[in-house]
Amino acid sequence: MTELPPRPEGIALAHFIVSNDVERSRRFYTEVLGGRVVFEGDVTYVALANTWIIINVGGGPTDDKPTVTLEAPRDPDRVSSFLNIRVKDIAAVYAEWRARGAQFLTPPKQHQYEIRCYIRDPDGHLIEVGQTTDPQGDWSPAHWPSSTAAEQSE
Repeated sequence: MTELPPRPEGIALAHFIVSNDVERSRRFYTEVLGGRVVFEGDVTYVALANTWIIINVGGGPTDDKPTVTLEAPRDPDRVSSFLNIRVKDIAAVYAEWRARGAQFLTPPKQHQYEIRCYIRDPDGHLIEVGQTTDPQGDWSPAHWPSSTAAEQSE
């Protein structure tokens, strides 16, 4: 098992998902999407590109979220957020991930500035896979943030 990288200063982002079967979801994010396990147990961390997917079972309220219950999506056709994965060659990724068992909602479709398609993980979480086709190139910030806004204003 790979070790977690050193904790960055400031803020690090990860995508937390609730799974009805953590092991099944781990296999999806590693065997289908190509991530690697960095921590495995009741809570599993998978490194995928430049972030982590944290996979955990649901649960009832806790003292710091007294009215919140965590659960996998009940209706996969109603979402309030989704993972967005940007790739360099969507045709190659689509073919590779389909061969590994990913079930896409549709083949990649051209939109104004991108080609995109969607898949669901085993619990129904929606994942967008897209490739920018803007003639100006893929968007990227002038510099990637290395600290929080509060630290930068000091």
